[in-house]
Amino acid sequence: MTEKRASAVNSGKTQRPALPATGWAVLGLLSFGDELSGYDLKKWSDRSLRFFYWSPSFSQIYGELKRLEKAGYVSARRVAQETGDRDKRVYVITDEGMVAVRHWAREAPVEPPVLKHGVMLRLWLGHLLEADRMREVLGRHREYAESMRQRAEVDGASAEEAWAYPSLVLKWSQRYYAAERDLADAMLADLDERDRRRR
Repeated sequence: MTEKRASAVNSGKTQRPALPATGWAVLGLLSFGDELSGYDLKKWSDRSLRFFYWSPSFSQIYGELKRLEKAGYVSARRVAQETGDRDKRVYVITDEGMVAVRHWAREAPVEPPVLKHGVMLRLWLGHLLEADRMREVLGRHREYAESMRQRAEVDGASAEEAWAYPSLVLKWSQRYYAAERDLADAMLADLDERDRRRR
């Protein structure tokens, strides 16, 4: 299902409301059974979703929580905070929400990932860049990929047993970012080889 808008999910007699992929991601975070605030959801998405999807903003999370509550997939209550004078709103998945997200995880079509690689686009326009600038872009991308690989490794190692499958996805993320790092190294070598041939 795409982020723009998934079509309504049909399961037997049940017509489920259409949700964007972010809605399923937020519902999925709640499917682990914890009662979470919007802040908690953002924290957990930063520690897992951002490595392979993206981490939604606070406004996206709160927007999806409203949608999910309206659909009957989550329920909310206010909780007094130990500090401050504002209560916080916490959310928990409902039985109907659990059925819906399980059905989506099992039945949604397998879609190929859409690659939007800004570094590749800039290198594609390499005829407009100086050789040193291309190498600088690749070097920065390599550093980013390696930092993300290390972060995924740390977050995956500290995951609780309840997060066993997200930990496996973080291993995939480690391999993905290691591959991005290695691809940047290979591209730098390709640029060097191209320069040698042109001399």
